Amino acid sequence: MYSFDTNISSNLSHKRQKKSSEHNIDFFNSLHDDLVLTILSKLSSTSTTPSDFITVLITCKRLHKLGLNSQVLKKACSKIFAVKAKKWCDSSHRFLKQCSDAGNIDASYTLGMIRFYCLQNRRSGACLMAKAAMKSHAPALFSLGVIQFNGSGGTKNDKNLQAGVALCARAAFLGHIDALRELGHCLQDGYGVMQNVTEGLKYLLQANARELEAVLCSVNKTWKVTWGLPPVQNMNLNVEHTVRFMRETRCTLVSDYGCNLPVQEPHPVNRFMKEWFMTRSNLGVRLCSYLGCGRPETRKNEFRRCSLCGLMIYCSRACQAIDWRMGHKVRCVPIAGHYHDDNNNNDDIYNNNDILVV
Repeated sequence: MYSFDTNISSNLSHKRQKKSSEHNIDFFNSLHDDLVLTILSKLSSTSTTPSDFITVLITCKRLHKLGLNSQVLKKACSKIFAVKAKKWCDSSHRFLKQCSDAGNIDASYTLGMIRFYCLQNRRSGACLMAKAAMKSHAPALFSLGVIQFNGSGGTKNDKNLQAGVALCARAAFLGHIDALRELGHCLQDGYGVMQNVTEGLKYLLQANARELEAVLCSVNKTWKVTWGLPPVQNMNLNVEHTVRFMRETRCTLVSDYGCNLPVQEPHPVNRFMKEWFMTRSNLGVRLCSYLGCGRPETRKNEFRRCSLCGLMIYCSRACQAIDWRMGHKVRCVPIAGHYHDDNNNNDDIYNNNDILVV
């Protein structure tokens, strides 16, 4: 009898231990590393804030180790790099460098802009942007074009307008809206390239179409904008007639059609640069007047002024065109004999109807 009871109690004890061990199984540790890397890569490419990714890294040692794998960092999106300027530290620098070394071209561009403009490490910053540009990163190509147009980091004699046009043309080919605007204005003005007003207007119209498509697709993914010229294309007119029609009707902006487009969200590095120099106002650095840009002058009178009011400065015609549409056209008041530098170190951006085709 005693032996029978002992056997029953031992069997019950064994069942309890087996059931307890089943509850204590760590299913996460049983997952293969390749599967976890795939999940983390998807997370890094779709995160909307840096905290989304950082929260996962600090969860456990395994996630921290796999989260810093080159496969994950290579696919990280630009929003992960949206660090605040006031929180910039060596660890932020190392993380961006690690992402860049992993082959993330957006990290190379972001770190390159920060080093070039904020940390004033011109050579290293330009090399990182060139690294991204060689992999067809459109914002990097456009930024290098702006540097060439302004001779940033050097003297006025270091300007290379032809190189700037070539870089903008490459970025425009990749669909970069600001590059399309810049190239269109350069062609209209004969700035660094042979003047061709008709061809310039075509690029400006294409920039309008791409901007409109981007805005509409961000609101409703099912909407699609037909590529081509404005409504006059239905009139069976050729390009020359269309250009003349556009000039005569003065419909040079998308907003002229009654369509008020919201400005696209700037790249995180542009917000970073703006915050960086706004918190360091004692440096006496002037920024591009377009609030979404953040580029500073690297020497006195580097940027070009608005030729009407002489108060606003712009790193590029693209920034001038956007700022004009955002409200400068209302605030701009022509001032007779506005301030000019004795050495005439900067070129004015002309606010006439030919250039303001945003």
